[in-house]
Order: sequence, then C-alpha cells, then structure tokens
Amino acid sequence: MPDPYSSIADADAALQARLASVLELRAAEPQQRAMLDSYLAEISLPETARALDVGCGTGAVTRVLAQMPSVREAIGIDPSPVFIERARGFAKGISGISFATGDARDLQFDEDSFDLVVFHTVLCHVSDPEQALHEARRVLRPRGWLAIFDGDYPTASVATDPFDPLQSAVAAMMASYVRNPWLTRRLAKVVATVGFKITSLRSHGYVQTETPAYMLTLVDRGADILLAGGTIGVDQAEALKAEARRRVEAGEFFGHISFLSVIARAA
Repeated sequence: MPDPYSSIADADAALQARLASVLELRAAEPQQRAMLDSYLAEISLPETARALDVGCGTGAVTRVLAQMPSVREAIGIDPSPVFIERARGFAKGISGISFATGDARDLQFDEDSFDLVVFHTVLCHVSDPEQALHEARRVLRPRGWLAIFDGDYPTASVATDPFDPLQSAVAAMMASYVRNPWLTRRLAKVVATVGFKITSLRSHGYVQTETPAYMLTLVDRGADILLAGGTIGVDQAEALKAEARRRVEAGEFFGHISFLSVIARAA
C-alpha cells in the first residue's frame, strides 16, 4: 500500500475521514502540542505577520498559528478537500484564518508574500520535498522563517524486547504510510541547498505509555495492513490489537518516536 498522504485527494472518502480523526487525535495529545510550542517559540515574527501552513490536514497547526500574537493572517493548504472541510469547521470563531486546497510543490501565492512557512509532519509524505522547499523559499519574504517538524520514523517502536510481535505492526504502518521515513536525516543539507540558513536543528522525544491513544492507532493500522497483504490472518491481526491493549491495562505499554525540528531563515 503506497503512502495515502502522498495522494490523499484521490483516497476514498472513508479513509480520508479516518485519517482526519487521527490527525486531530494526535494534535490534541499534550506531548505533541508541547513539541509544536517548543519549536514555534524559536521564531520571532514581525507584527502583522502572514503565516502559511503547508499540508495543514485538519488545520490543528494553522489554528495555533492564527492565535500567535504577531500573526495577522494564517492560511492552511492541503490537497484533501475532506481535510479542508474539517479544518474550516474546527476553525469557526477564529479570526484571521483561512483554508484552501493546494499542492506543496506548486504554491498558488505570490513571491515574498509570507513571513513564516510551516511544514508540520508533511515533507516525509511529499514526492518531491526539494521542490516543496523551493516553493517555500519563493513565497517567503527576505529573512522569512521556515519551520519543519517531522518524524525520524525509523525510531518508531512499541517493542519491549528484540522479538516483540507488536513491532511488526508498527513497521508495516511506517512502510505503508510514510513515503520517505529517512528524510529527517538529510534535511540539514537539503534545506541549506535550497537557500536557507539554519538557526536551529533539534531532536524531540515522544513517548506514550499509560494513555497511548495515538500509538495504538499505529498498531491497529499496521495490523490491518499485514492482514490485507496476507502476511497474517484475521485471528493474528485481532491478537496484535488485543495484546497492545492488554499491555495498556497492565501498565506494560511503551511507544516511542523521535521527531526533528528545523528552523531556518530565507537567505
């Protein structure tokens, strides 16, 4: 199964709706919000700034940007009409925010029109991340800010020993849902080559144990992928999901992913 986020506009409506729910679930998780706040705190925007959230999904990050003191306007774009519809619904009552369908590789905005461009867990799904970064550079004003946050997905794990069967579900999930899981390890060079000067590159650890709602979605989706591919049967798929929940109840669950943030300015 190819990364559905890479062609999300062509995915069936049921899958888009399911992924929309996952995006909001993850965004509401306190550790995820803390990581977002942490890297945004490194950016000093001018008054009445314009911010662009590329690959905004259901608009969770766009909503945060719109409520930053220096931001006059926050725009979120995503190729999925389903995501954009959800984003508009979630953003009702927030001023200075708007959404539109759009492609990261071909931004429909003028040159030098934004003070900040954000890619939050997006570039790993883009078929040509270099082109997306070139477009970000084009629409940013001189000395404008670029913020990238993405998973170092080879680190994704729920394993508690070397032969943990649950890890096979997470591995299947990452192989099927992330086009370029190793992208973060090349970001420093790619960002500099495109014409940005990096001001910060940091690792962020993410752990779920007692209430691992998001990590459980990885196990569930991975088990479904293994089942659909014929690797395991129905009983085995249900057993993986049940084992993950048994560990939660027993206080034995452990899930971890490393994330990376890159803050840079247009040279």
